[in-house]
Amino acid sequence: MANIESKPLLHVAVGVILRDGWLLISLRQGEQHLAGLWEFPGGKVEPGEHVFEALARELHEELGLDVIEAEPLVEIRHDYDVRSVLLDCWLVTDFEGEGQGKEGQQIAWVPVDQCSEYPMPTPNVAILEALAARLT
Repeated sequence: MANIESKPLLHVAVGVILRDGWLLISLRQGEQHLAGLWEFPGGKVEPGEHVFEALARELHEELGLDVIEAEPLVEIRHDYDVRSVLLDCWLVTDFEGEGQGKEGQQIAWVPVDQCSEYPMPTPNVAILEALAARLT
C-alpha cells in the first residue's frame, strides 16, 4: 500500500460580520498566503479552545470588535498545496465597535450583493452561497 502524505489541517474560525445588509471584509497582507485577496476575518482555533471563543478573540485582536451574538453558518474544508483548512464560519449579527484594521490590514464594509466583485479565495464562494441561502 502506498504511503499517503497528509497535509496539516488548520482549523480557522471565520466571522461573516453582517450589519444592515453590509459585510465586513479584510484584505490579506503582503506576507500572508493568498496576499492581495479579500476575505472574511478570523483566525486559528487554538487547541482546547471553543470555536466561538476563538472567533471572539480573533475579531477583537484583528478588528477591535466585541462579538455579542453569532451562530454557525457553514463549515468548509479546502485543500491548498501546502495545507488543508477547515473554515468554521459563523454569522456575526450583533457586536460592539466599528471595526478597524488593528494589524495594519485594509478593511471594507461592502453591500452583500457586491461582495462577489472583490477578488477572494476560492472557499469564499461557498461562504457567500451559504449566506445567501440563510438570508432568503
